[in-house]
Amino acid sequence: MADSGPSLCSVLDPLESLIYWRSAARSGAALGAGLALLVALACCSVVSVLAYSSLLALSAAVAFRIYKNVLQAVQKTNEGHPFKWLLEKDISVPAERAQSLAAAATAHLNAALAELRRLFLVEDLVDSLKFGVLLWCLTYVGACFNGITLIILGWIALFTLPKAYEMNKPQVDANLELARAKINEISAKVRAAVPLGKKAESEKDK
Repeated sequence: MADSGPSLCSVLDPLESLIYWRSAARSGAALGAGLALLVALACCSVVSVLAYSSLLALSAAVAFRIYKNVLQAVQKTNEGHPFKWLLEKDISVPAERAQSLAAAATAHLNAALAELRRLFLVEDLVDSLKFGVLLWCLTYVGACFNGITLIILGWIALFTLPKAYEMNKPQVDANLELARAKINEISAKVRAAVPLGKKAESEKDK
């Protein structure tokens, strides 16, 4: 169990370096490739996108293999298979890493299920009302955007918002703190006005 932390961090470190643009070339390539894939999925079926992408990759690999074989025949060299370093590379997933990822995913899933149960069964009236307002807002979002459009926007946000936050952290934190204080103030007023809210809060304290 003690090893789960480091292995999980080792998995997340490359992702963090991508979304924070530690290497502009890699982050740009990942953003562009993801956008191309998502736009293709918006226009074609998943099966078609997978088939055409795989066919393109296979065609490029076959063409490169034939080119290297012809080049070796003309130059009378014996460099071996052009993809030898990839064929010999270990791509298996370590059992420890798989177990740590599964444990982390299970913990997040259990926490999400517990929170949803609390909200839908109205353990705290104010929190359930805030959840209802969020769902009501999502109905308008769903009316304006379909699922793939939201995924595209989320992909763009993944590569822009973290870096923007990192560059403007003091200002963003100050504004978030003001918003959080205002929400807490309104929630406290609602809890004071609604008996059920106060009852749920007192039961929590017990």
